[in-house]
Amino acid sequence: MLRLVTPPLNSSDLYSRREWMRVGAIGLGGLTLPLLAQRSATASTAKKAKSVIIFGLVGGPAQHDTWDPKPDAPAEVRGPFGTIQTRSPGFRIGELMPETSKLTDKIAVLRAVVTNDNAHSSSGYQMLTGVPHVPQNQESASPKAPNTYPSLGGIVRFLRPAVGQLPSAVTLPEHIWNDGNFPWPGQDGGTLGRKYNPWLIHCDPADAKFKIDALAPPEGVPPLRLTDRLALLGQIDHSLDAAATGGAFDAHDASVRKAFELMSSGAARAAFDIGRESERLRERYGRSRFAQSCLLARRLVEAGVSLVQVNWTRIPNQPNQGGWDTHAKHNEAMKTLLMPMMDRAFSALITDLDARGLLDETLVVWFGEFGRTPKFNGNGGRDHWGRVFSLALAGGGIRGGVVYGASDKQAAYPVDGRVEPQDLIATVLHCLGFAPDAELRDTAGRPFPASRGNIIKAIV
Repeated sequence: MLRLVTPPLNSSDLYSRREWMRVGAIGLGGLTLPLLAQRSATASTAKKAKSVIIFGLVGGPAQHDTWDPKPDAPAEVRGPFGTIQTRSPGFRIGELMPETSKLTDKIAVLRAVVTNDNAHSSSGYQMLTGVPHVPQNQESASPKAPNTYPSLGGIVRFLRPAVGQLPSAVTLPEHIWNDGNFPWPGQDGGTLGRKYNPWLIHCDPADAKFKIDALAPPEGVPPLRLTDRLALLGQIDHSLDAAATGGAFDAHDASVRKAFELMSSGAARAAFDIGRESERLRERYGRSRFAQSCLLARRLVEAGVSLVQVNWTRIPNQPNQGGWDTHAKHNEAMKTLLMPMMDRAFSALITDLDARGLLDETLVVWFGEFGRTPKFNGNGGRDHWGRVFSLALAGGGIRGGVVYGASDKQAAYPVDGRVEPQDLIATVLHCLGFAPDAELRDTAGRPFPASRGNIIKAIV
């Protein structure tokens, strides 16, 4: 089942959640979609990429076992895993990435990324927005002022109009949350306003029963009846007192009308129809929820979506809930579950995009909110570490076979080529053809820059 999710209204919205749901139900039999809007891009550089896929390894992958192994470090730092030679001469990565090692000529690695924040939600906010959380090192932080800078997806929705019937930014297959379902800040349109929230699509494309009911008309409601309902909604909206129906209701009406257009758009429904992919290709990605979401992401960028963020989801009955937050049994989890699944899906995505002629115009960002501690804890795990970690980029506008930055002998601190999240955001915007400091405007019309970072020139 696929579900399109609109984040809850906050206290500054004019109408209650119940009132909004009531009007939406009148309009289209209960179907509600996030708000969509068209906005022209501000000044930009020459376009290099049409789309970006955020390959999000939520929880914090260890730099030691991925892009920055330390084979000469003591055992309590390097761990039990060796290294493997890649396609790029002199470049070695963790041995648990055999498929990825064949593709490094297409990949640029950043080995000195820093947030100086050891909390999932606040370090994650910085990675998603390019702005440090206030205060730092705050776990289970909620999305509220002053931490309301827009996510990269929100920025892209502001700068680039929707293509056809699809939005310009989508998040799969669920939002990012801490235990207790505390959503991270920095996943929405923030001060840009709700209409720039990326579409949040709750789904499990790996489920044999997966279908796109959210884009289908309600059962038993023919197209003519839907048209009548849309007309009725318009009559109700226009009959309300003008003073009470400002921009909030105008935007909601636009959202409902967009939902109607989606249900009548075969192209939009086709983009989500992962069943059209061959069984062989689906097996190549892997049958996990995350892997099949990556395949769905490829379908969406192929259909014209500018940004798709794929978040790793928890897996029941696995160490550390099947995620990258490996506080216990780190080596077991990395060897038996996390790295094989990641290596398979990431390499499949890069290879698939390349085979379709899409890699040059699609930027892929291998992403985590921080790394792991240099030394193991008493439970055989590695803890949170934002003082240095690694990321990777491939495709649209990126120079392959490049390693930029370096950490010390224990992968504990940067020694060269330090990169901050704002620089990553600036580089992604540059690759998409936007000036890193492109002008955004908040809901009050006040201008502010998309990023205050610097383009990482060594990799573009």
